[in-house]
Amino acid sequence: MNTDQMAAKIREGQGFIAALDQSGGSTPKALRGYGVEDSEWAGDEEMFARIHEMRSRVITSPCFGSGKVIGAILFEKTMDGQVDGKPTTYALKDRGIVPFIKVDQGLADESDGVQLMKPLDKLPALLEKSVGKGMFGTKMRSVIKSANAGGIAAIVEQQFEVGNRIADAGLVPMLEPEYDIHAADRAEGEDMLLAEIMKGLDALPEARTVMLKLSIPVKPGLYAPAIEHPNVLRVVALSGGYSTDDACAHLARNPGMIASFSRGLLQDLRKDQSDAEFDAALGGAIDKIASASCSG
Repeated sequence: MNTDQMAAKIREGQGFIAALDQSGGSTPKALRGYGVEDSEWAGDEEMFARIHEMRSRVITSPCFGSGKVIGAILFEKTMDGQVDGKPTTYALKDRGIVPFIKVDQGLADESDGVQLMKPLDKLPALLEKSVGKGMFGTKMRSVIKSANAGGIAAIVEQQFEVGNRIADAGLVPMLEPEYDIHAADRAEGEDMLLAEIMKGLDALPEARTVMLKLSIPVKPGLYAPAIEHPNVLRVVALSGGYSTDDACAHLARNPGMIASFSRGLLQDLRKDQSDAEFDAALGGAIDKIASASCSG
């Protein structure tokens, strides 16, 4: 797939984007969920090798290339690795799956009700490498904890500022100002978030496209204006800690949003499953998430 074909796949594809980008501190938890205990690896290299084994098993499962997964978000080490004897990026493209790369370097301490991204000092080199490896887009996460107008404005401003740098490098940025689903004031804060996002979108150059990755809103259909904005390629939803069933139920009430789930996709996979058991568990999750993404 070339860039235009990948853009069309993301814009028009009937399916969802898989989030396979756990990194750093989140990797041990992901491995435990898969049935790999901390005692089974020592040091970062062994840890990342074990998570790559899991991701490779997911990517090579027949159901992953069924057409219902239209994109996948990778961690840098996964991008640098191989699947099926070829670079991960091209293993995905061979299956009709558009590759994205996680580019943030973690979260800063909370201030004004939000956690901004830490300074992205590795971004220029990572973007150059990602373009060379044939990636289509990027993803970067920051988190909103409460309905603080100043904090929400700051988090959206940072996302768009970095997003423009990414677009200048030739990749499509996926902006992810996640709203903590446990926040008591989330409905109020999501109204503020939408207003700031629309300001940022309206300020973009006419031909510049971005994507948005957002928590499934309290008010169904809240993000319709962003979904319909001419500068938005696609709006995707994160599972935010919901189970697969709960995330799909909430998503189905938001026409135009598609899933970009991690936990909701991988929660029932275990290393000791037979290939048939693994494929059945993964295929069931894929079918459920794809159906919720295509509703409405």
